[in-house]
Amino acid sequence: MSYSVPAKAIVTSEQLEAWKQSKTHERVLAYVTALNESVVGVKLTDECPRSAGVARVLELLDTIERLAKETPPVDNASSRFGNPAFRTFYDKVAERAHALHAALGVPADAVPEVSEYLCESWGNRLRIDYGSGMELNFVCWLMCLEHLGIVAPEDHRALVIVVFWRYVEIMRVLQSTYWLEPAGSHGVWGLDDYHFLPFMFGAAQLKGHKFIRPKAIHDPEIVEEYAKHYMYFACIQFINSIKTASLRWHSPMLDDISAVKTWEKINGGMIKMYQAEVLHKLPVIQHFLFGSILPCPESVRALAPKEGEAQEDGHGHVHAKGEPGWTMDCCGIPVPSAFAAAQQEREKGQGIAKMGIQGARLVPFD
Repeated sequence: MSYSVPAKAIVTSEQLEAWKQSKTHERVLAYVTALNESVVGVKLTDECPRSAGVARVLELLDTIERLAKETPPVDNASSRFGNPAFRTFYDKVAERAHALHAALGVPADAVPEVSEYLCESWGNRLRIDYGSGMELNFVCWLMCLEHLGIVAPEDHRALVIVVFWRYVEIMRVLQSTYWLEPAGSHGVWGLDDYHFLPFMFGAAQLKGHKFIRPKAIHDPEIVEEYAKHYMYFACIQFINSIKTASLRWHSPMLDDISAVKTWEKINGGMIKMYQAEVLHKLPVIQHFLFGSILPCPESVRALAPKEGEAQEDGHGHVHAKGEPGWTMDCCGIPVPSAFAAAQQEREKGQGIAKMGIQGARLVPFD
């Protein structure tokens, strides 16, 4: 099999419709669904067999976290947006990609293709942002590893509660260190600023639970007790740690979902939402990378804009004539990192304390 460096291909609404009906789309959705089903009723703290392939993947992730910790943020105190040191970290990962994949057992001719998904999993180098499209790249990387036999379907449970959760933990390090901006301006539809899949997998973990109900996310004691066992509660705990006020104000989607009666309904709704808001949204899928393992559908290629009918904007996004973004910035207004806002609020609080003002309450929003 000949491998190729993956590239973007979808720029029009017509191509997006063709993608929805494609075999590659079906494979990606089937893989995410299979991962979801593998952790129904499973805790993060449950014993989980780890194959040699899973162990090697975890070693690779440890190396990437070490690269981040060896690359501190530069002094960028005047800005609440992404820290430029992220680009140095990104370049370090790219430079070591061949050696990292060789240690996994990836064939040398497949490394350029597989590496692209891994590198893009950590965020966008140009924009210094992160969102569900980058999270999707990590899933595609796992698909590539499974295609190459590095991991197997029998590893799915470990790939979710051990490997994927390790990835999320490292992403929290990157988000807090480099103040990665949320990718795109999605308003309040999002579950949190960065991730989607931990909520889906977390709801799967809780399916059929005898005692914990969705509304329990509003109980601080339950959140603290179960965050170590379930992704869903760990994510709620994380959000509460960096944002003040009530979930209904800063995370209205999660607040609404908490009124659903069962985790089964939430998990089913999450799968549908993932299709609608990630796999079927042009601003996300315009960045999907097609190679030889995840090939570009011929129906998508056939609908590619002709020369002169597409242009690239300052963010590296290609837009076709007539599509949103052709004459305007498709990313909307940049959204600063919640970590940056939290840090500035802490500094304001320290300033107030130094002035001797007692009992002052900080406004929870900028």
